[in-house]
Amino acid sequence: MMKRFILTLAILISSCAPRSTPSPLTTVTPPARAAPSPSFGATPLPTRARWNFGDVLPYTVQPGDTLVAVAARFNTPSDAIQQFNPEIKFADLTTLEPKTQLKIPANYAPFNGTPFWIIPDSELINSPGVKDFLTKKFILEQKGFLTTYDDYADQKMRPTWEVIDRVAQIYSINPRLLIALVEYRSGAVTQKNISDFTYPLGYRQPTYGGLHNQLIWAAKQMSRGYYGWKSGKILEVTFSDGRVQRLDFWQNAGTAALHSLFAEMMTQEEFNRAVSPDGFSATYKKLFGDPFRHEVSLMPTNLRQPNLLLPFKKDTIWSYTGAPHAVWGDDTPWAAIDFAPPTVGIGCGFSNDWATALADGVITRSDESTVMLDLDGDGDERTGWVIFYFHLRSDEMASVGQKLKAGDPVGHPSCEGGRATGTNVHIARKYNGEWITADSIIPFVMSGWRTRSSGREYFGSLTFDFPALKIEACECVSQGNQIKH
Repeated sequence: MMKRFILTLAILISSCAPRSTPSPLTTVTPPARAAPSPSFGATPLPTRARWNFGDVLPYTVQPGDTLVAVAARFNTPSDAIQQFNPEIKFADLTTLEPKTQLKIPANYAPFNGTPFWIIPDSELINSPGVKDFLTKKFILEQKGFLTTYDDYADQKMRPTWEVIDRVAQIYSINPRLLIALVEYRSGAVTQKNISDFTYPLGYRQPTYGGLHNQLIWAAKQMSRGYYGWKSGKILEVTFSDGRVQRLDFWQNAGTAALHSLFAEMMTQEEFNRAVSPDGFSATYKKLFGDPFRHEVSLMPTNLRQPNLLLPFKKDTIWSYTGAPHAVWGDDTPWAAIDFAPPTVGIGCGFSNDWATALADGVITRSDESTVMLDLDGDGDERTGWVIFYFHLRSDEMASVGQKLKAGDPVGHPSCEGGRATGTNVHIARKYNGEWITADSIIPFVMSGWRTRSSGREYFGSLTFDFPALKIEACECVSQGNQIKH
C-alpha cells in the first residue's frame, strides 16, 4: 500500500513539474511558528507552517546529506530535485556540499514533528568535537550519585565514568549526550540521593536493568534513528498507542536520533515535552552549555574512501562469509562485512592466518578482540578514516601505537568477542566517528572489489568491474564465496 502511495505521488509530481526551469512556481519559506501551548504548560512546542502543493521549498544542505536521503525525507523523486537545481552536478557527488541552498518541489504537507533542533550531529557521534572532554573529571566535579555508583559491565564491576566511556567508544556515541540523558531521566549526575536507580533512563524492561544495559539500549535506539534518518530509510516515529508522527523535513540527524529514542519509552505528551526547548535541551544546556557551541562538521563535500586492500595476505584465498550487516547487535548501520581464513572450515577453529591492514595507519585501540587502525595517523579514532577489526584472537594482536603498512599483520581471526558462529574477521569503516554503511554512496571497496547488499542482512556480494566478477557471501566454504587476493 505504501509503495503504491509513494508511486502515485511520484507520478503526480512528474506530471505537474515543468521540464524546464520552474519559473511559474513560487518559492516559499515555511516559517517556524509556535503552536498552541501543549498540555504540560511549558514553552510552546515549535511547529512549522503548512505549505501548498507546487510550492518550492528551500533547503540548506547538512553535512553528510545525499541526494537520495534528501529526496526520501521530502517524499520527492530525485529527478525532480535535479530538475529544480540544474546548476548542481549531483552525479559527480557522493555527499553534497554543506550549506548549499536547494530548491525542493513540494508534494504534500502532512502533520509533521517539531522543527526544533536539540543537538547537532557531532553531539550524537563520538566525534572530533569531544576530543578534549574527560568523562571521569566531569562526573566527579558534579558530586552527585554517579560518583559512588558502580555497575557490572563486560565481566567486571566498573565505576560510572568507565561504563559511560565504554558505551561511547563501542557504539561511537558522544559521552556528553549519554551523561545528559542520565541526568534528564534520573537526576543522578547532579543529585546525591537517588532512591531507585534500577532503570536510570526509564526504560523498564527486566533485561535492561542497570546503567550499562540502559545505555546500550539507548545507544542502539539512537544509532537506528541517526543512520536511518541519514539514509532516508527512517522518516517517522511510532508511539506506544500506535500513533505515528513524521519527522520534520528539515530536521537534522542528531535530533532525529533523540526523537527515535524518546518515542520508544514515552507517551506522546512526555515525548512532546522531551523534544521541546524546555525538555532534554534544557538539561543538556544546564550541564554543558549550548550544544551548538561544540558543533563540528563531520562530513565534507564529496567524501571518498581512500584506497584499501583486502584484509588478508596476497596470494591467499579466503571466504566471503558476511555481506553488509550491523557493526554491533541488530540496530547499528550495516557497515560491517566478514571474511573467514582458509585453514578453518565451518564453526569455530584455531587459525594462524593473519588478518592484515587495509591501508597504512597506526593502532589506536587493541583490546578484547578489537583493533582500531587509524589511517590519518593522529592516534585518535574519533578523527578521519578508521578501520575497525573484530573477532581477533586475544594473543598476537597489533599493539597500541604500532605503525603499520598496508598488508601488515593485525591479528588472527577467531570466534572471540561477541557473537560469532565461525572463525572470521569482522571489519567496518568510520569517518570522524561516524560509521559508514558498507553498501552506500561511499561504497566499501577493497583491492577493486565492491561490497554490495541484497537488502537482507549478511546476504550480498563482492563485485569486480573489469573483468566482470561476482562472489556471493555465504556462511560456508565453497568455490562460490572464495576470493583470492
